[in-house]
Amino acid sequence: MQAGSFPRPVLFRATCMTPQGSKLDITIAGFASRLLELRETADRARITAQTVVDRFPGATVTVYLLSEDQEGRFWSARATAGDGAEPDPVIPAEAGTLGSLFRDRQMIVFEGGDLVREDYAHLNVRRTLQYLACVPLLHKEALIGSIEILSFDALLDRTSLAALEPLVEIAAQALVSSQQYEEERDNSLTSITRLTQFYDIEKAFSSTLEMDELLPIIGNKIRESLDCDGVNLWLVQGDGSLSVMYQAGVDLTTTKGMVQKAGEGIAGDVSENGEAVLIAEPEDERLTRRNQGLEEGKIESLMVVPLIDKGSLVGVVEAVNPLGGKPFDEDDLFVLTSLNETATIALHNASLLLAERKVEILETLVRVSHEITSTLNLERVFQTIVNAPQAVIPYERAAIALEQGGKYKLCAVTGVTQVDVDAPDIAPLNAILRWSLLSGETTYVRQHGDEIDAAREETRAKFQSYFETSGMRGFYAIPLTDDTGRVGILGLESPDPDFLSPAHLEILQVLAGQATVALRNAQMYKEVPFISVLQPVLEKKRKFMAMEKRRRTLVIAAAVAVLIFLAVFPLPLRVDGDAVVAPLHSAQIQPEVEGVVSRVYVREGDHVTHDQILAELADWEPRSALAQAQAKYQTAMLQMNRSLAANDGSQAGVERVQADYWKSEVARDQTLLDKTRLRSPIDGLVATPHVENLVGRRLQYGDSFAEVVDTSRAVVDVAVEDSDSALLRAGAQASVKLNSFPTRIFRGDVIVVSPKGILQGDARVFFARIAVANSDGAIRAGMEGRGKVRVGWYPAGYVLFRKPLLWIYSRAWSWFGV
Repeated sequence: MQAGSFPRPVLFRATCMTPQGSKLDITIAGFASRLLELRETADRARITAQTVVDRFPGATVTVYLLSEDQEGRFWSARATAGDGAEPDPVIPAEAGTLGSLFRDRQMIVFEGGDLVREDYAHLNVRRTLQYLACVPLLHKEALIGSIEILSFDALLDRTSLAALEPLVEIAAQALVSSQQYEEERDNSLTSITRLTQFYDIEKAFSSTLEMDELLPIIGNKIRESLDCDGVNLWLVQGDGSLSVMYQAGVDLTTTKGMVQKAGEGIAGDVSENGEAVLIAEPEDERLTRRNQGLEEGKIESLMVVPLIDKGSLVGVVEAVNPLGGKPFDEDDLFVLTSLNETATIALHNASLLLAERKVEILETLVRVSHEITSTLNLERVFQTIVNAPQAVIPYERAAIALEQGGKYKLCAVTGVTQVDVDAPDIAPLNAILRWSLLSGETTYVRQHGDEIDAAREETRAKFQSYFETSGMRGFYAIPLTDDTGRVGILGLESPDPDFLSPAHLEILQVLAGQATVALRNAQMYKEVPFISVLQPVLEKKRKFMAMEKRRRTLVIAAAVAVLIFLAVFPLPLRVDGDAVVAPLHSAQIQPEVEGVVSRVYVREGDHVTHDQILAELADWEPRSALAQAQAKYQTAMLQMNRSLAANDGSQAGVERVQADYWKSEVARDQTLLDKTRLRSPIDGLVATPHVENLVGRRLQYGDSFAEVVDTSRAVVDVAVEDSDSALLRAGAQASVKLNSFPTRIFRGDVIVVSPKGILQGDARVFFARIAVANSDGAIRAGMEGRGKVRVGWYPAGYVLFRKPLLWIYSRAWSWFGV
């Protein structure tokens, strides 16, 4: 058979007739069950190919699906079973044997001898081909794919191929279902990806409020999301026109800074009507006009969407030429519209920041103007002029020089309190400022790289040397002149050559005018005789007279009211000092007899009552003596009773004397035994630390065992300065605040004022002893704080200014007193 000719295939429609019907039903049921277990198209195609190979052992089976793109329809190999051949992954729909199936949509069988290699060029066959069969996969009478069967030895008979029809129907339906599933899944993933992009873009847009940084972020992120050649960001200007503020990517029809008004282009039309535009056809008349004069880089698809903030047009965003080759569609327009909403919010916030900065600039100008015009102090004017504008103008250093009587003088430099014109960092600036003053013109010189932006060669040479010496790259000097002549010059410099924007230059013009007026006024004022003495008084008088009449009246009335208050209105006078708590009553627990401590019943901090036993001494000696005396007393009493019974009066008298003696001994021994018990003579708290550790210690007569402090009342000693001691009186009310109780105030009365002062540090103090109730025992000896004693009511002026007045009086007396 000649190459290029095509054999006549055997076409037939199969019927599901097979002698193994029941067995085939079982196989098909298992095949369907296996397909249902998997949802991916590739897996279902693999199972289909393997099932067909099982029916035709030794054959190679490939499952193709029919797809379509911009270039047309094509077959894509999704699964192959067997090892006799390998198909190409993509095959044109009408090529070779598969093309016959594409045209006829019926099962066809080719004999290997009738085919030439070009007929199955899409196959890489490693064996001699005997038969080739193509079985169509139909779904609702539409061709969706093909099963290609290659046989290298066995015969592909019509009966066996016809038996595949039930399997093919199930496979076609399963493959269509899996493709629909994958399409839905991909759409979901695309939506999720798009939402993620929106979230990331929103974060990126909100990452800065600087307009210069925000515009590139908006342009580049929109271009990245839409995957297009270029994005143009147009913003509305003050006259209502649009200007390209940023361009991301490539658009040869537009340049940065281009201005467009309504009716002059697509962006201008959108700004006028506020409606988005989608152009998908390259032949559109609007694109033809825009592409006029271009041979390459023409726009083939365009989207233009307005930026609208609260009903007002902010700008327009253009997206140019998607990279995939397809034109923009409605989905892309929706994406751009959504991105514009986020971009509008970011631009609104950035514009608020710009507005705040403009307000800040105006406020700074007003403040600087007020500072330099509200004073006639020349030094203060100098410092304000060179330092205050730095809040809104990004210069590194400023300097101001005056010209008086033909003489030049450098008066102030930023950050320098005393100007030394011979200092290494000041001398070059002084020289260049003098040169600028003599030129009589505004000087603005910048250096970009090795290029110096200056009109004259002399200027370039001078600043070449100055910039190398100082490290600066930008210099600006403006003369200070008025109607009477030249006052001086103001210069600014920075390492950044572009440190001054047009707005900054306007600010400097205003500042120079205000500085000239302020300097001229200060110079004239300084020439007035004795002005340095009268200046403070005149300054305050000037401010007072500059007030409105109503405000001056209010100030005078307020001053009179303050004087009346100070002279008439009474306030309590208090004297204060450091306070220390001392116990009102304490008792030392001392043994009346010698002995060893055998038991201790209390610890430090325990509350005890009067006559409560605190401890016991070893008492075996007095106890045995007491027992012996009691026994002898009992014996003497028995003997006395016997003598009385025997009517022996004389003997009974003797025994009576013995009984009285031993009775006194019992009382004495009982007293000694009681003295071994240490008792508290008062109610209070045990103040001796570790008293329980005294067990086993021998106490001598007069030794101190423990201390009990009466806490029902406390005495607080307040140290009052010598100058305030004359005001103290017994019975005066007082209040105490202790460091241990920062939120409590303890009140009491002064019970005594110490008659003798003591030296405390460098000052002599007297103590006011204040009795304070302490029912809860909270106040303890040794606590410190601050105390105040109320000494009476006095006029407010005396209370508020007593100490300064006393100090002044004492100084005056030391100077002039007799």
